[in-house]
Amino acid sequence: MTEREFVVSATLVGERVDRALALLTGWSRADVQLLVEQGSVLVTSKRVQKSRRLEEGEVISVISEPVPPSLPEAESMDLTVVFEDADLIVIDKPTRLVVHPGAGNPTGTLVNGLLARYPELSSVGDVLRPGIVHRLDRDTSGLMLVARSQAAYEALTEALAQREVERRYLALIWGIPDSPTGVIDAPIGRSVRMPTRMAVREGGKYARTSYEVLEEFPEQGVALMRCSLETGRTHQIRVHVTAIGHPVVGDKIYGGIRDPLRASRLFLHAEELAFSHPITGESQRFESALPDDLRGVLDGLTR
Repeated sequence: MTEREFVVSATLVGERVDRALALLTGWSRADVQLLVEQGSVLVTSKRVQKSRRLEEGEVISVISEPVPPSLPEAESMDLTVVFEDADLIVIDKPTRLVVHPGAGNPTGTLVNGLLARYPELSSVGDVLRPGIVHRLDRDTSGLMLVARSQAAYEALTEALAQREVERRYLALIWGIPDSPTGVIDAPIGRSVRMPTRMAVREGGKYARTSYEVLEEFPEQGVALMRCSLETGRTHQIRVHVTAIGHPVVGDKIYGGIRDPLRASRLFLHAEELAFSHPITGESQRFESALPDDLRGVLDGLTR
């Protein structure tokens, strides 16, 4: 029996069926694509491919819905804990560690490791990403703040929304900016042409990044930059510096793979966190040294 039906409106004409259904239901594209592959999505009573383009008046039938994600489980792993108390944890995240379970990464994430060490986190914040108040990309290393109590979760979430948490990053970028300091103030949203990427575009969410060039390397055509987040959008630094023509070295998604410098990974490191403790109000500041792999890239440049 058909669970749900949608009539294709004029605004969805020409859209792929997977994108249209994701917009209509709020489900993720990955979940919708799995339903299509399983034959649970019909258009005019026929099975379709996910890339099938829609016509006005067609009926999309959804026979079953996505399976709700399972709660993350505890997994023992080595974590570098910079600070911990009853209310918060500061982690120095290594590169290539995904922060929380999601499509393609059901286990082996930072959240799984945190639950093994701090089982009380299971009741803090979002049950699917317990304790997480902000994230780092998989390939970005450095400092991350995690709430350990519900009171701290609510206070830190509000502090981040009010831009009261200082987050500074080191990035090696291609090219040398015209100005040694500046602010990139440009809205960020999902790319229309490539939905798996973010882009500066009209109608995106407000985003603002300030930067300072610390050192220039003209021979290799790169510069070391310190970036400060004033907002926290997905891929914000990577998208903003790409928008001004200076992508992060080693960024496979936003054009940072170039000769002659071939970094083994994204050269982006969260080096500093500063905030008021959510419960005591005391000033907190933490720093993380550049990891050995990124330090090796920097030391190999001609000064």
